[in-house]
Amino acid sequence: MRLPKRLQEALDLIRSLPKELKTQVLLDYAKRVPPPPQGVELERVHECQTPFFLRAEVAEGRVRLHFMVPDEAPTVKAFAGLLKEGLEGEPPEAVLAVPPTFYQGAGLEELLTPLRLRGLEAALLRLQAQVRQAL
Repeated sequence: MRLPKRLQEALDLIRSLPKELKTQVLLDYAKRVPPPPQGVELERVHECQTPFFLRAEVAEGRVRLHFMVPDEAPTVKAFAGLLKEGLEGEPPEAVLAVPPTFYQGAGLEELLTPLRLRGLEAALLRLQAQVRQAL
């Protein structure tokens, strides 16, 4: 499986860390999620129990991502940060090629419940659907 370079680097970093530091890195990703610009219409990811809203746009051959997740949900916001870090600015084809279980092997399974991981998968699938629709 070939992932976009920044996404692969993020997963490699998480994989290389002990469990305690993985949590800290995820929280750092949560802090990197800027609020969406005014006027961007976000779509809710209903599979997530936490309110998780997103929008993927394609402009000039590159994917732009916008998220809104409450600060009170740092784990879920970390998913948004990881997706933004790894997929922002990539060509649509690269984003569409990411498999839903891209995180496997990075050790997230030892930190997060299966329900949370399914939410991450659902967010990626929703982004990919929006990218397809934008093309």
